[in-house]
Amino acid sequence: MPDLSPRAIAWAETMAGHAGGSVVRAHAEPGNRLGVTRAILREQREAWEAEHLVAGATRAVGAGERARAEEPDPERTCFERDRDRIVHSTAFRRLAGKTQVVVHPTDHQRTRLTHALEVAQVATSIARGVGANVTLAEAIALGHDCGHGPGGHASEDAFDAFLAEGYDHGPWGADVVLTSLNLCAQTLDGIRNHSWSRPTPATVEGEIVSWADRIAYCAHDLEDAVGAGIVRPEDIPAGVVALAGATRREQLSTFVRAVIGATVETGEIGMASDLAGALAELRAFNYERIYTRPESLAQSDAVVAVLRALVSFYLENPSRLPEPPADPASLIHAAVAYVGGMTDRFAFDTAVQLLGWDRARLPRPQ
Repeated sequence: MPDLSPRAIAWAETMAGHAGGSVVRAHAEPGNRLGVTRAILREQREAWEAEHLVAGATRAVGAGERARAEEPDPERTCFERDRDRIVHSTAFRRLAGKTQVVVHPTDHQRTRLTHALEVAQVATSIARGVGANVTLAEAIALGHDCGHGPGGHASEDAFDAFLAEGYDHGPWGADVVLTSLNLCAQTLDGIRNHSWSRPTPATVEGEIVSWADRIAYCAHDLEDAVGAGIVRPEDIPAGVVALAGATRREQLSTFVRAVIGATVETGEIGMASDLAGALAELRAFNYERIYTRPESLAQSDAVVAVLRALVSFYLENPSRLPEPPADPASLIHAAVAYVGGMTDRFAFDTAVQLLGWDRARLPRPQ
């Protein structure tokens, strides 16, 4: 038996919990008591939604509209199950290793995972404020970027070369990456169509996530860029500062309230023209000063080169895929899906180890 520190011994002694009469407690001393006499199950929550959600909000009913029929869960609504499945999925976890704006982010810069969490925070704030289904909005937001490949949006340019229909992370996430989760049709629709260039989502919650995504990345990408010295606070357009503030906190607060206010006033998910103009001006500033600056474009070019080389390798050597497809016609899809599921680090390391890729050609920290 190894010598253990007092802390390790104290931790080990809690293995069985603490006896507390008819129950085992997490802590030695009795805690607070809850005045509950029955569990709040799915049916009670569905009844609450029917009574409290506004007209036009999406109600959860039974097991949900799924490609493969399932029995309803006793405790959770169908959208709560979707949210849980996304959070526990491999695709969601891998977002922690995928680029938001820059590869090799520092400890203080966002990853694709933290972006998804911030979108969920904005989306649930808006959904609560307008009486929509908070859980559906959260599920869509958490899953909306699961179709992204390594290296951010550059992966879409890389994979476009192999797919006749092109590679769009929204449809790819809904129709390829997350299909094994058997999510509800409404959740998949919101993920599929969250980008503004896509068709209007079928639910108001999907539309809310479309706004939440743009609000979140405009504000937090700017904050990251300021923190990294890419732009200065005084560079932020005066019109944006005047209407929405100069900090991420001010901007999120302003834009979230703007969507709630416009929706309450008109019944349509949107934003008044002056504040929508400020958001558009902020996005245009980010586009010019962050996303398309020379260093970012060079990073994107390097990502595209690496990912195309990896897909080409697996097309020429299908046996090297973890699960080679039985049907040769699906090889391209399988190769793109495998490379698209990689994290940044795994993709770049694989290029070096498998292809002999010169590390000097890899995307560089910024």
